[in-house]
Amino acid sequence: MNKNEKFVITINRELGSGGRTVGEKLAEKLNVSFYDKAIIKGLQKKYNLSVEEIEHLKGRNHSWWAEFARSFVLAERVSSNMYYDLAPGEEPDVLTTDNMYETESEILKGIVADESCVIAGRTGFAIMADHPNHLSILIQAPMEQRIERVMKKQMLSREAAQKTIAKVDKMRENYVKTYAKTSRYDTRNYDLVISMAGHTEDEVVELILKYIG
Repeated sequence: MNKNEKFVITINRELGSGGRTVGEKLAEKLNVSFYDKAIIKGLQKKYNLSVEEIEHLKGRNHSWWAEFARSFVLAERVSSNMYYDLAPGEEPDVLTTDNMYETESEILKGIVADESCVIAGRTGFAIMADHPNHLSILIQAPMEQRIERVMKKQMLSREAAQKTIAKVDKMRENYVKTYAKTSRYDTRNYDLVISMAGHTEDEVVELILKYIG
């Protein structure tokens, strides 16, 4: 990946690994925007975007995402208040339909056509597979580390954290199999596979930056 040209970094991560935080910190270091599923679904919900609406915007003579961003004052990072209100352990993928997935994919393609960015999401690696300047990363962590993090972040008991991790792992794997036609654990989908074992988020960010060069 050449960071001196327009690029996209996709991060797939296990719940409780700290992968989302790594993505945010990495984007900050690279001075680019960070996007994830919650933000994309928030955009869909707030602005009632659909495949048809995006196709209309794409029909113009310039970047539809740039036009959309200007129209809705989204030129800067999407604010965190676009997140859904989720119960502990719940994720916005639960309500995904084929049409919603197609809309999410078109939004992401519009974003990367207009700007460099970091994307955290289950199928970002597949959606961006043909991008000429794409780095795909999988971030994992030992189960005990994941449990401890989920307990702390969501204020859950150990049993509840274990159940949440099992539920989300299954949901994410089913999501990837349904829409990307592969397994999220297939390392052939990634340029880098990183274990958080014994590492802080900042250390992993530095590792990725060194890899990029």
